[in-house]
Amino acid sequence: MRIISGQFKGRRITPPKNLPVRPTTDMAKEALFNILNNNFYFDEISVLDLFAGTGSISFEFASRGTAHITSVDEDFGCVKFINKTAEEFEMDIKTVKSDVFKFLETTKLQVNVIFADPPYAFSLEQFTKIPELVFQNNLLEDDGVLIVESAKQMDLSTLPYFSYSKNYGSSLFSYFERPALTIG
Repeated sequence: MRIISGQFKGRRITPPKNLPVRPTTDMAKEALFNILNNNFYFDEISVLDLFAGTGSISFEFASRGTAHITSVDEDFGCVKFINKTAEEFEMDIKTVKSDVFKFLETTKLQVNVIFADPPYAFSLEQFTKIPELVFQNNLLEDDGVLIVESAKQMDLSTLPYFSYSKNYGSSLFSYFERPALTIG
């Protein structure tokens, strides 16, 4: 696993083999950040990385200048690895060891980008709960976006606030946004 761009471009990150993760592929990560690069200035946004796993997405944001990053995972080993790597690279990433659904129900955070990479084995009900809690609890800034990574067979297009999706190999990124208010 490597950091694709920014201050730490090309740096390899080697997580322990015993972590219960499936990191986002470099190809999918590169495509994701190309889309985000067209919509945000990375040094001006805040990010919430859900089911953070190895922290790959958080490290990519930090490498590109994002200063306000919160990574949430319920696995102690994952949180420990993110903390260790962030300290090594002197990245300011706040970690939270928590069940993501409980975190979404109680947090008061409001961010520009939420990236969720739950286990592909989750049911449609579990996937549905992510955007439901994000929008119900108003966790996105007005210009914000929620991106949910899933297996390409998981169709989330009928959910409220769904905007579009992009397919990268066996992964599907579904984008959710609150529609802009039109006046007049």
